[in-house]
Amino acid sequence: MDLKYTPIRVTMKDAWCVNALDKEADYLLSLDANRLLAGFYENAGLKTPYVRYGGWESGLIGGHTLGHFLSALSLASTNSGIARDKRLALQKKLLACVKGLKECQEALGTGFLWGAKMVQAGDPEAQFDNVERGKTDIKTQAWVPWYTMHKILAGLVDAYAIGECKEALPVACKLGDWVCARVSRWDKRLQNKVLSVEYGGMNDCLYELYSLTGRENYARAAHKFDEEKLFDAILTEGKDVLNDLHANTTIPKVLGAIKRYSILHGKTVEGKTVDAERYLHVGEAFFRMVTERHTYVTGGNSEWERFGADGVLDGERTNCNCETCNVYNMLKIARLLFCITGETIYTDYYDNAFVNDILSSQNPETGMTTYFQPMASGFFKVFSTPFNSFWCCTGSGMESMAKIGDSLLYRDGDTLCIEQYLSFEAETENFSLSLECNFPMAERGILRIERASRPLRLRLRVPDWADGEVAVGKNGFRLPICEENGHVTVEGKEGDVFLFAIPVTVTLKGLPDGGTLAFRYGGAVLSADLGTENMTETTTGVDVAIPSKRYGDDRVYFPDLARVLEYPEHFLKRHGDTFTLEGGDIPLNFGLHFRRYRERYAIYLRLLEGAREEDVTALEPYDAVQCGYGQYESDELHALAEKDSVGATASCPSRRAKRNGWFSYDLAVDPSRRNVLTFGLKESENGKTLRVLVEGTEVFAERLSCFMGEDIYQKEIAIPQGLLRKARKKKVGGREYDVLTVRFEGIGGRASASVCGSIAVILK
Repeated sequence: MDLKYTPIRVTMKDAWCVNALDKEADYLLSLDANRLLAGFYENAGLKTPYVRYGGWESGLIGGHTLGHFLSALSLASTNSGIARDKRLALQKKLLACVKGLKECQEALGTGFLWGAKMVQAGDPEAQFDNVERGKTDIKTQAWVPWYTMHKILAGLVDAYAIGECKEALPVACKLGDWVCARVSRWDKRLQNKVLSVEYGGMNDCLYELYSLTGRENYARAAHKFDEEKLFDAILTEGKDVLNDLHANTTIPKVLGAIKRYSILHGKTVEGKTVDAERYLHVGEAFFRMVTERHTYVTGGNSEWERFGADGVLDGERTNCNCETCNVYNMLKIARLLFCITGETIYTDYYDNAFVNDILSSQNPETGMTTYFQPMASGFFKVFSTPFNSFWCCTGSGMESMAKIGDSLLYRDGDTLCIEQYLSFEAETENFSLSLECNFPMAERGILRIERASRPLRLRLRVPDWADGEVAVGKNGFRLPICEENGHVTVEGKEGDVFLFAIPVTVTLKGLPDGGTLAFRYGGAVLSADLGTENMTETTTGVDVAIPSKRYGDDRVYFPDLARVLEYPEHFLKRHGDTFTLEGGDIPLNFGLHFRRYRERYAIYLRLLEGAREEDVTALEPYDAVQCGYGQYESDELHALAEKDSVGATASCPSRRAKRNGWFSYDLAVDPSRRNVLTFGLKESENGKTLRVLVEGTEVFAERLSCFMGEDIYQKEIAIPQGLLRKARKKKVGGREYDVLTVRFEGIGGRASASVCGSIAVILK
């Protein structure tokens, strides 16, 4: 891999990071490898006394956690920030997992490995067959099998390349050969059908396997997962290119594109020199699009796992923003693009998102991690459980915490680049150095060269949060500083001590589509403490825990708002590690958001001028189901039922009924209130019909005819009071709901128009 910069792993000394690493090591050690392997043994026809874990591991996505587990074990067992005895225990567990997979692979005899429950007895590959046939019900047919395959193969690659487990490579190669044989049978039509279902980063891990082996069949198979139509759209950098795309489906595809450039560009494959410049440009354009048009102040993105329209961020602040997997993958993109280009736009993002989203995603007491991180004020973080969740973000969370310290320090020939300001120690054959700092709570850091076989050239990143020039002193004398390419450069030898200062202040950062603002102190996002009243949880999708209700007011009124906006540091006063917002009509206490995990919070506030107006109740959905995306429509509450319907996720998530078909959901209602049913329709489907029934009674039947100038528009239907009285009780997860069945179909047995996005009940 020909990269300009090479990361150097360091030993973390920052207290918060050390705790995160320690908690992650304990969690990895607490997991029973035999239970994670149980499904693999069953599918290989081997007897095992162990039973698979619950949560997602008990469904058709089972086995994905073992892939993340392999990667996390590889990262943690070689992370010097974790105690040596724990690293040895982690390494032992890694070897046991690889040996278990090897045993299963040999029993099957095809190179295949699979840990999910079989959808067809005796056929562990049936999920892959079903995807090729268009059968994708996540409970009975297929739940993103290529996504799961990516986790397994990537885990084996990491076990060899990072965890130094030599036994993993032959297992990875045999599994890679199975993939190659499978994809070689695809024609263009079948390839497009398969790639319309989430497949993780299959291109990414296959390019990595090629880089380790030089076997061209892996590069050829990887290219089968390069989604050229998506890449073409990204390269246009046009308006709303990402609108309604599932974010964590899309981000790994682009990471794979950049890997094609970093691994194959200029190489000879199958007798031809590979020109992969296009794929680097795809990555650069995508990064700009996501960070400039779809990203919150924390570095997170998405609502209900999807990108919205360009610049629509305030309008999509809910309890289901910022899926943590998204940032896990965006950090991989940022890191790789920095290694290729050396541009600090990527390490600026990495620094921000690592601190304010990834560190923020872990409960520092339990080590458990988040799925979503709400951007709507008045909610709180909800964390996974140790042995009953196993969400995708549980797995990526394992990796994120296990690799802390791998992206602070980089080498460029004889130059070392420090890209994050967290306390660490680094030691190689030729040098050892240490950094002590506590940004942003202290504006100074100390960098020591403790050992060096020759003089070192050090480049210190000038962070985008610096409030003025960076000052550097060497052995007590101030140095003249010149910033170049986002860094200041100093030179030193063994024994030299550098004292540097980066000025910090309070700043405000807004959103393009609303009047909400977030406070930052240096590079740390601040959030207001909104208390712990009624912190009840509920679930969405397949048992994903989320906060159920919001509390607290995000509006603050000032007599002179212009002064607040111009001089925010005069109104947000620091008191040690906390801050108080002064001068407004209500007092608010702030703290570093990544440290907040016990209470409700507000990152974004509505700063207003004048006196407080009457309270206005926001029209939030009482209940909502995300049609078309199986994870969020087949849960126990909403209970998708259908006959001859088709769900689509490639662009706007949607579901439509074929001729004589239908689909229905149970939706929670409040019979004591006015309930309005709302859903999206496509203007491009004018002329098609749609009939909606609530408890068997028709409430809507029309041939679509809308000319609003926007393809997706919302339809609202008031549910008659007589139908609300027919609501029946339904108990899910220990909570009782009043529900009505809402059914969609075409008129007169015709195929229906597509129902798009969220189908919701709003109380008015």
